[in-house]
Amino acid sequence: MIIKRLLILWLLAAFSVAAYAQTIDPDFPVFDDQPLPSDGLVKYPDWFNQSFYDLPEDMQTALQAHKKGLIVYFGQQRCAYCKMLMDVNFTMPDIVEYTRRHFDITPIDIWGIDEVTDLQGKQLSEREYAIRENTNFTPSLIFYDAQGRIALRLRGYYPPYQFRAALEYVADDHYKKESFRDYLQLGDGASVFEAGDLNEEDFFQKPPYALDRSKRSAQRPLVVFFEQGDCHACDVLHSLPLQKPAIHQLFSQFDSVQLDRNANTPVLTPAGKATNARQWANDLDIFYTPTLVFFDEQGKEILRVDSVVHFFRLRNVLNYIVNKGYLVEPNYQLWRSSQQAAEPTP
Repeated sequence: MIIKRLLILWLLAAFSVAAYAQTIDPDFPVFDDQPLPSDGLVKYPDWFNQSFYDLPEDMQTALQAHKKGLIVYFGQQRCAYCKMLMDVNFTMPDIVEYTRRHFDITPIDIWGIDEVTDLQGKQLSEREYAIRENTNFTPSLIFYDAQGRIALRLRGYYPPYQFRAALEYVADDHYKKESFRDYLQLGDGASVFEAGDLNEEDFFQKPPYALDRSKRSAQRPLVVFFEQGDCHACDVLHSLPLQKPAIHQLFSQFDSVQLDRNANTPVLTPAGKATNARQWANDLDIFYTPTLVFFDEQGKEILRVDSVVHFFRLRNVLNYIVNKGYLVEPNYQLWRSSQQAAEPTP
């Protein structure tokens, strides 16, 4: 594992972050996730809906074109993760063709004030709609089927191979009979659910994992890293953001536990349930690795990060929890905007 980490660092030294993301492997996404400059704002593809934000009308248009349903995209102009979705995923011909064949996409600005009519006919602003749908990380996408029911939610940026799987999961009606987690695990190997060594950190607690907080409150918040071996995104997390002193210092204020989401490692959950890592991951519907699940001192889940995450977003999330921002503002994005109103961030 040390050799793997050194290799990643060597590669990153050889290529700039931007060049690495664009020219090495888009399924191994490394990019600068700071808010975009004013001359690099996110632009939608011209085939996105030019919508009046009447979602029933948008859905009817999609169905008349014999599509499977409607995707509502929640984003913001300065979001580096949104830019990755537009500049990487939505420039790949196969993804563009498949998406346009099966879905229409209506874009929503999470800070927007334009009025939206949702699929139940309720009228609210773009911002109110985004808050209601708990779009804590942008880009967020909600897939609505032909009946207006939610078939899948994606929170944050996912690399092309998982994004393709999400499109197929809904378009081919797999959501009607299995979870997205199960669908990914039944894939052809692209998701790499194989055994292997996990990356270690000195702030990870050792077993036994007695995480019960239901009877007595803990002294610190808890974060559980669900990972797996042979996981590129896990390697990036450990080789880049987790090596930053600022991130390391913030994690020192947590009880931190790492679990192999495919292992039978015994766990006593924060709610006091005796189980194992694999079953708990399934109960939590963990489909992406690494997923970081944050719990408060009483064992209640605060937030989870279950998509690509780099330094800027991770640092903000950790500050949100360490500073107990969630007690003042349960919505992470609103808390972030209150911290830096002039510069809303991803």
